Amino acid sequence: MADVLAPRGPDASGIVVRGNVGLGHRRLRILDLSDKSQQPMVDPDLGLSLVFNGCLYNFRELREELEARGYRFFSDGDTEVVLKAWHAWGENCVSRFHGMFAFVIHERDSGRVVMARDRFGIKPLYVAEIAGALRFASSLPALVKAGGVDTSIDRAALHNYMTFHAVVPPPRTILNGVRKLAPATIRVYQRDGTFKDRRYWDPPYRRQTGDTAIRREEWQEKLLEALRLAVKRRMIADVPVGVLLSGGVDSSLIVGLLAEAGQRDLMSFSVGFEEANGEKGDEFVYSDLIARHFGTDHHKIFVPSADLMGALPGTIAAMSEPMVSYDNVGFYLLSKEVSKHIKVVQSGQGADEVFGGYHWYPPLVNSNDVVSDYGKAFADRSHDVLRTQLSGDWITDHDASGALLAEHLLRDGADTPVDQALRLDSNVMLVDDPVKRVDNMTMAWGLEARVPFLDHELVELAARIPPEEKLRDGGKGILKDVARKVVPSEVIDRKKGYFPVPQLKYIAGPYLDMIRDTLRSQKARDRGFFRDDYLDRLLDRPSDHITPLRGSELWQVGLLEMWLQAQGV
Repeated sequence: MADVLAPRGPDASGIVVRGNVGLGHRRLRILDLSDKSQQPMVDPDLGLSLVFNGCLYNFRELREELEARGYRFFSDGDTEVVLKAWHAWGENCVSRFHGMFAFVIHERDSGRVVMARDRFGIKPLYVAEIAGALRFASSLPALVKAGGVDTSIDRAALHNYMTFHAVVPPPRTILNGVRKLAPATIRVYQRDGTFKDRRYWDPPYRRQTGDTAIRREEWQEKLLEALRLAVKRRMIADVPVGVLLSGGVDSSLIVGLLAEAGQRDLMSFSVGFEEANGEKGDEFVYSDLIARHFGTDHHKIFVPSADLMGALPGTIAAMSEPMVSYDNVGFYLLSKEVSKHIKVVQSGQGADEVFGGYHWYPPLVNSNDVVSDYGKAFADRSHDVLRTQLSGDWITDHDASGALLAEHLLRDGADTPVDQALRLDSNVMLVDDPVKRVDNMTMAWGLEARVPFLDHELVELAARIPPEEKLRDGGKGILKDVARKVVPSEVIDRKKGYFPVPQLKYIAGPYLDMIRDTLRSQKARDRGFFRDDYLDRLLDRPSDHITPLRGSELWQVGLLEMWLQAQGV
């Protein structure tokens, strides 16, 4: 299991086994580069052992507080702060943490095992119960590699995969034998294996007393201050920190705020691809503009089609779960290049979900049926359509994805249909698509990505801002207002961009051959997920079958099979 995780932590490794508990770790040195912060970390005085992935941005403030309570430290990083904070504050420690984290603690004296995951699931945590034992890891493939895992397919998860652009919300994964801890959750296992989960963060998406009296300019001031703090927090490191610069509003704003804060010699990185079907494959004109304006040390990576094809097996192998976004190969190749220069980058994920940047939000303003209206705008296909595509053995007898939407959208704590959708996208969809994608593809090359738009205090503020302030100006209105104070207007007042990889949207030539070979293989036939007539339609005319959110249906079904075969499932 530790060997599978080696790319995530190429700098050091460690394993500690005592009695019925074994902990393994692969280290990426970013804070306290000495061996004092090696993991697994054991504190014999406190009777605690810890493995921890991520970064606490406020670890120095927490350390001062703990020292004032009498705790003595033997290292200078954040790992030991997690350990002492658990001893001092118990389950409440996670509410004090600013950062991204997944950690597991074993208490020697009680025999308890504690697991926790950050508020947005930026750092992953997979769990498998195997014949009287419990395994956990930062990636699903590590669990499968160790053997003994039930690798049968979860039909409800397959339904989610085909409905939500490959998003399978926790606790499920595509495999029945592997589950994942939900974000913002702390789990405590007793010595006998029983456990309880507690969700420790669930911000209300509603206006507080007095919010209605706040003027637009005041919201802008509050937001700009919160953004400055979020970016500043994520500069904590004992190594240089760079930026993944797409040239869109979000990443450009990060660069601008870092420059404003006095950051010098900032490295920025962009990636582009060949065009296909008349669709451009890069946004270099905008990333170049920002790099020049702020004087960054800018690196442009252009990926020829031949290189893209060669990178797909590595990209698919790096996925903890099957993910269909074309961005995956982009981030994979970009991370490969970036990791040659630095170990930490800031990235712009989350802004669209937090500030209302997607096209499915405006139609919800006057919605009387948020579940149905959201599903029509967001879903790849309805349950009824899916019944014509999946084989009879694989379709659930009810609309598993529709039920999941209703559960999340209709729970208490959101004022309007737009608030309900923003909460769902920020707390569920974001976690298992953009956030997981960035973690998996950067960590495949030992690169740590930090996401300032998911600073939890920033998101708590954004959740209070009236939806109309977010939906203005074609979406992300208030964020664009703030961005105009920091970055050139050319990157703001333009059509919304995304990470284009046209070859994977309009599948032809060797890409079509690769997917056809995969779907016609004996393994795929034995699995029998899809009806033959559906696969025939996709393979005959791939570009005719594009989902409402601009995804290729053929890529979606082909990627699932390629991932399962890559994992030996």
